[in-house]
Amino acid sequence: MSFRTTPSVDYVEDVSPGSGALPPRAWYASSDARSLSLNGSWRFRLSATAGAEDDSFAEEGYDAGNWAEVTVPGHWVLQGDGAFGSPIYTNHLYPFPVDPPYVPTENPTGDHLRVFDLPSDWPSDGGAVLRFDGVESCARVWLNGTELGEFKGSRLAHEFAVGELLKPGSNVLAVRVHQWSAGSYLEDQDQWWLPGIFRDVTLLHRPAGSVADFFVHASYDHTTGEGTLRVDSGVDGRVLVPALDIDVATGEPVTVAVEPWTAETPKLYDGVLATDGERVPLRIGFRTVVLEDGLVKVNGTAVLFKGVNRHEWHPERGRALDLETMREDVLLMKRHNLNAVRTSHYPPHPAFLDLCDEYGLWVIDECDLETHGFTEQDWRDNPVDDDRWTPALLDRAARMVERDKNHPSIVFWSLGNEAGTGRGLTAMAEWIHGRDPERLVHYEGDWNCRDTDVYSRMYAFHDEVEKIGQQLDGGTHKRRELPFIQCEYAHAMGNGPGGLADYQELFEKYDRLQGGFIWEWIDHGVKHAELGYAYGGDFGEELHDGNFVCDGLVFPDRTPSPGLIEYKKVIEPVRIEGDGANGIVHVTNKQDFADLSALAFEWSCQVDGETVESGSLAVPALAPGESAEVKLPEPPADGRGGERQWTVRALLANDTSWAAKGHVVAWGQFAVGARPLPSFPATDRPVVEEGRITLGPAGFDARTGALLSIGGVEVGATPRLDVWRAPTDNDDGAEWQTDTRYGMLWRTLGLHRMRHRLVSVEAGDDALTVRTRVAPAAREVGLDTVYRWTSDGERLRLSVSVTPEGDWTVPLPRLGVRFGLPEADRVEWFGGGPGEAYPDSRTASMVGRWQSTVDRLQTPYVRPQENGARADVRWVELGGLRIEGDPEFWFTARRWTTEQLDAARHRTDLAAGDTVWVNLDHGLHGVGSQSCGPGPLPQYFLKAEPVEFSFVFSTTR
Repeated sequence: MSFRTTPSVDYVEDVSPGSGALPPRAWYASSDARSLSLNGSWRFRLSATAGAEDDSFAEEGYDAGNWAEVTVPGHWVLQGDGAFGSPIYTNHLYPFPVDPPYVPTENPTGDHLRVFDLPSDWPSDGGAVLRFDGVESCARVWLNGTELGEFKGSRLAHEFAVGELLKPGSNVLAVRVHQWSAGSYLEDQDQWWLPGIFRDVTLLHRPAGSVADFFVHASYDHTTGEGTLRVDSGVDGRVLVPALDIDVATGEPVTVAVEPWTAETPKLYDGVLATDGERVPLRIGFRTVVLEDGLVKVNGTAVLFKGVNRHEWHPERGRALDLETMREDVLLMKRHNLNAVRTSHYPPHPAFLDLCDEYGLWVIDECDLETHGFTEQDWRDNPVDDDRWTPALLDRAARMVERDKNHPSIVFWSLGNEAGTGRGLTAMAEWIHGRDPERLVHYEGDWNCRDTDVYSRMYAFHDEVEKIGQQLDGGTHKRRELPFIQCEYAHAMGNGPGGLADYQELFEKYDRLQGGFIWEWIDHGVKHAELGYAYGGDFGEELHDGNFVCDGLVFPDRTPSPGLIEYKKVIEPVRIEGDGANGIVHVTNKQDFADLSALAFEWSCQVDGETVESGSLAVPALAPGESAEVKLPEPPADGRGGERQWTVRALLANDTSWAAKGHVVAWGQFAVGARPLPSFPATDRPVVEEGRITLGPAGFDARTGALLSIGGVEVGATPRLDVWRAPTDNDDGAEWQTDTRYGMLWRTLGLHRMRHRLVSVEAGDDALTVRTRVAPAAREVGLDTVYRWTSDGERLRLSVSVTPEGDWTVPLPRLGVRFGLPEADRVEWFGGGPGEAYPDSRTASMVGRWQSTVDRLQTPYVRPQENGARADVRWVELGGLRIEGDPEFWFTARRWTTEQLDAARHRTDLAAGDTVWVNLDHGLHGVGSQSCGPGPLPQYFLKAEPVEFSFVFSTTR
């Protein structure tokens, strides 16, 4: 009789950070010490539990020929076409019982095996280390049958000394990875739970006398223009910076005249740290970060953060990002005027920080820590207030700081996110302050600012932010003396966020408000053959939070959303305002450090949206904060009497590292005169014959008053009042804001199922008048609606009068008319564009002549919802019709009904029909960002009140 002993897996539920790993150190690439990437194809075996298999796979000679293969870096649940399990998305709920430090017996465990040949010229002197840059969530490691140790801290680097274990020729690296561990309780970070070796695995030669670790201290004195450099190292060596004629010993300070590093002017000096064993390249940025006069200052200047929170994400590879994807993120940020990034909620791949240094972004580097799920039990048993977990917390803090300490872009160390409060966080803050007093400490959950250098909040509403700016927010004396940052605001989920311009106005009005970081950068949609992009629940998760994981400024494929276009406009580094009637432009440099010498300005004059003349504009190289008035040329002579406006743009004068010459950085528009409104005398009278009414070019049903055709253009569905929109994620709101979740309130009232009662059809002497009442079933509220049709024989005017009845306690989603055309593809309009806009997200809407197809008018939100409206439309042409508005209107067109859009859960649910549905809206309700933040401000509410508006129809055929 025989039996197999279950391998010991006690380390999985041990609250310690692990064993066997070397102390953390700076991440760098050596100039001359060898390295060997172990990325690539690995043999893989998946087990259902942590102790299902013994450790024999780690022994030399083990035959894994029948194992599957996975790619490293990678997550096994995103490989194997579902054979290796599925992703799980939760916002804050732990997907396992909250019983710290224990995890379920059902614990998917992936054994990874990599046989590699040591190069024949691999140096035999010195040692070697094996580095893992990221493994989720717990790993145990063997090399050539010898156990090296085990570790937790998924988004942190771990190294093991392996010099004595390497052999010439073939070597066997074995890694056992557990999806769940005690460490999972510290990593509840509103993202997909994705196990695997998802960052690089590298073998590094460590020559005798090599750099063990080093710390670059490079401060800048803004009063003298001098920088002081000191490089501390674990071994003696020399620091050389040729451009500054520096050649000093490690540990020795040297002061020289330098250009400082800022996010606007990211000056880096190339240097070398040379020891007896190796030469390490240095990229040195001189800058000083201080808390002074109640403000965060860099190089003596208060900084306004125009930032974003960035999770690492790729729709196919998850958090396994390559360098080019990281570079794409940084370039997109720079091209859209962002100047800061918070690495939510863990340190990123270190190469991303290199890119922030190079291109220029302020960074809040955040520790790999979040225990948000403990909020469900009022933070009882929270690890950050339990001394047993403090060593793990300190280990995570140290691994972040030591790895990333040489990046000039980092101005804050963040203790983590949404982990409550406790002694462990205090210990982390004390350690960080002691190790690196040259940077500041951030943590949002510390509202009393006991451990932090800044008062940080999430989703504070506009009115509260203003009170904070005025120092009327109460709290401790220490807090009131600190600067305020919104580490998360303006939730970019679905259509939105709205209210960005209103936030930015506050940030610029009050010195204490030093900006914020939009939540978040990218939609975490998982590419899916049937659904397009999958989100929470699409993999059959037991618990999930739906599409709350799709809340980014860029779509999963990194296409900018309308939200990013809006943010770019709101945070422009140059403000361009003007007095069109007097031909004056007011230009203000909104940057903190750079003047305007890198920009060229140009003007153009438009008549009815078409440019008739353009030229360059001489603007002084204004210093930060300075303004100037610049005179425009005389408006060009033009015989047309249409609507005139000026457009002034600020462009890159030359190629930069992040965009080409001519890239538009900022722009402004201002009217020269009022728009002439469409008008004509009502000369034709309705003619009734054989069940049909003819009025000018139009035909109507005599019984219902329904419009049937205009000229030769058939109308598939008559224009009639429409108040419904497919609720956005922000309309639906957050579950904790039940009193203002208008999507839910609109459904409760029945606005998605309005009924139309025909009251009368009246063919008068000069008009066809159709009277109706529009109301939801089971409610006494309604909208008395009168349609009045008139014509001059060639054109047709529809005037709509709406009078609310009853007690309307909620705003309307929209107010306008909807009709159907049997065919339409090409669309041209004069109004706001080129993309969508809504009342509180229209800053980036530029008035002009635009063209599109109906399909390209749609915005591809991962979860379908109201989208695609164009603002300030004077006229639109589609399907053989030209429609002019009095006043300007909002326009949408799509190949499905609003009801079909509302019912869809993925874009693949939407199928084009035979009718193009057109909305001409007098008003729309704002979008806000209430999926997690505030709803629309009151000024963007669409109130139910008496209103009149009209449209003029003519044919283009």
